[in-house]
Amino acid sequence: MHLEIRQTKDGSNTLYVPELNEHYHSVHGALQESLHVFIKHGLENVLQNKKDIKILEVGFGTGLNAILTYPFALAKKAFIQYDTLEKFPLDKKVIMQLCFDKAILNPELYEVFQQMHNAPWNEPVDIIPYFTLQKIHETLEEFCSPAAYYDIVYFDAFAPEKQPELWSDEMFAKLYKATRPGGMLVTYCAKGSFKRSLKAAGFEVEALPGPPGKREMTRGVKPVEDSQ
Repeated sequence: MHLEIRQTKDGSNTLYVPELNEHYHSVHGALQESLHVFIKHGLENVLQNKKDIKILEVGFGTGLNAILTYPFALAKKAFIQYDTLEKFPLDKKVIMQLCFDKAILNPELYEVFQQMHNAPWNEPVDIIPYFTLQKIHETLEEFCSPAAYYDIVYFDAFAPEKQPELWSDEMFAKLYKATRPGGMLVTYCAKGSFKRSLKAAGFEVEALPGPPGKREMTRGVKPVEDSQ
């Protein structure tokens, strides 16, 4: 797959896939999008009430969401288990060409970022005592999760029209079962068909202000009283 590096409006870089006419992150700001969608409206929300958090990410990609999550384990002394699915890992040379070190990461974080990408697949790796990373070389369709296990799902797949198989009722029913009662799914997408799939799975759907360039984003919450 051919990839091109493109700079986004906040100065951070992303990858463009010509075959799909799709970017890995928002062209309005890769960094801003990840911080707004996954950190502000996902992680920070859960950290208000829990300090032992299990995260499932659908789409490891460049590793941006993982490295932005990591500092919270340090600052809050929260134990974070970060499981991330990626069937088609990016070449490490491509990752380094994104120059996240120059744009958004200090030297210490960049060293951790490299450690994440050098970590073996399909086994838990303690990045620090507070942060365990497990990169899982599977698709969401292949993945088998314990029931009611994850506190947050970072749903960061390509757009529905690019990867429709990941945006089906079946996949969101699967993620609903994997989410603990009171847990949540967060994503940049705000399409009506997607929201209906979330509701059909059982999530309570919230439309939240979107990151720069998007009017809305979506958060689905599993009802606390649902012990499924």
